[in-house]
Amino acid sequence: MIYDKNKQEITTNRLILRLFEEKDAKTVTELCNNYNLYKSTLNLPYPYTEECALIWIKNHKSNFINNKLYEMAIIDKETGTLYGCISLSNNKNFGRGELAYWIGEKFWGNGYATESSKAMIEFAFKVKGMHKVFARYFASNPASGRVMEKVGMIKEGILKEHIIKEGRYKDLIYYGIVNE
Repeated sequence: MIYDKNKQEITTNRLILRLFEEKDAKTVTELCNNYNLYKSTLNLPYPYTEECALIWIKNHKSNFINNKLYEMAIIDKETGTLYGCISLSNNKNFGRGELAYWIGEKFWGNGYATESSKAMIEFAFKVKGMHKVFARYFASNPASGRVMEKVGMIKEGILKEHIIKEGRYKDLIYYGIVNE
């Protein structure tokens, strides 16, 4: 992971993690207006419109500058293709951040969530000085749990029937990693 403070970018072997720009709204809309993605995410609306994308992107830069939330586009280093999003909240009071990600369905299974998650955890620990990073996923989305395990996170527990999604209670499974 290489972090360029001037560009506010993180570079990995295959990817560039950068702030979203207004020009990304159309692609974000195409990727997010997908029921299979919606049903596996906590806060993504469905249907997803370009207006949703523009409203979402609007505060990314100020959130990043103010060290509140780092929401980065996952971009192919060679082609410039936008694959998805990786984000990290910054709870300064407790020295921790929540990792979250989504990848457009047509790009699933290529390791982009794992590669960007590793980079974001390194960013959290080495650049932002966080003590802990945690993440959570629906029990119905075990692929997300595998990403968490691949990046060294440890299962911490299950919050039973903690969220209502589509009128049904869902379990949230929590993982975490501590900066040692």
